[in-house]
Amino acid sequence: MAITAALVKELRDSTGAGMMDAKKALTETDGDMEAAVDWLRTKGLAKAAKKSGRTAAEGLVAVVVESGKGVAVEVNSETDFVGKNAEFQEMVSGIAKVALGTSDVEALLAADMGGKSVADTVTDKIATIGENMSVRRMATLSGSTVVSYVHNAAAPGMGKIGVLVAMDGGDEAFGKQVAMHIAAVNPASLSEDDLDAAVVEKEKQVQMDIARESGKPEAVIEKMIVGRMKKYMSEVTLLNQQFVVNPDLTVAAAASEAGATITGFARLEVGEGIEVEKEDFAAEVAKAAQG
Repeated sequence: MAITAALVKELRDSTGAGMMDAKKALTETDGDMEAAVDWLRTKGLAKAAKKSGRTAAEGLVAVVVESGKGVAVEVNSETDFVGKNAEFQEMVSGIAKVALGTSDVEALLAADMGGKSVADTVTDKIATIGENMSVRRMATLSGSTVVSYVHNAAAPGMGKIGVLVAMDGGDEAFGKQVAMHIAAVNPASLSEDDLDAAVVEKEKQVQMDIARESGKPEAVIEKMIVGRMKKYMSEVTLLNQQFVVNPDLTVAAAASEAGATITGFARLEVGEGIEVEKEDFAAEVAKAAQG
């Protein structure tokens, strides 16, 4: 029976096995899907699939900067303990280096890493370490100067929060200060121009509704909204925020003093936006005992 790419993909999806292992299993069993699954199980290559349903909200963000290009990659695991594992850290570091040559997560997963794809490398690591893992997202940034910063570093270049800042002018020391500011304050965008128009309009409507509760005339309310939206922008846009290093200045003013123009930034925080199912301690112990 011909071993098609579709068959290999189906087996990979159902077992979590690597591409070459899935192809070999199908070859050995003449394309019989059930027999191929059993073949993989006997070789210990399908056990990663048992982990795939578990929530992976821990892990690390790794950052790499080279020749005016920076990349930040989030690789998740189930527990913080694995994030401290040297074997996991080595894999994450390698994935980040490969990411420099790719444009998105899909391309990264397909990219070669030491003779096998990044996706297969992660699958193999799931099998050896015993936890679900995933390459969740990545961000790239280019500029005249790109500076990186890692907060709560677990190892060089990787930690719980990874930040990239792109600038024209200025120096690396100032860029590092801006990156630390971003890590701490988490701005929504660089400037007003970069904010999602729908988000701005929603905030404006909320503020309008709040103002109308005061019973003031519409003409007064409109003036109130101008002030409130200006305050909102000062809270969520990087350039308008008070600089944590010197709160007397906005980030834009501090950049001007440093002879820099901030052109972009990226911030990834481990587990950001992932909903984690809550369990009581007894349930966690019982689940762990079941494997």
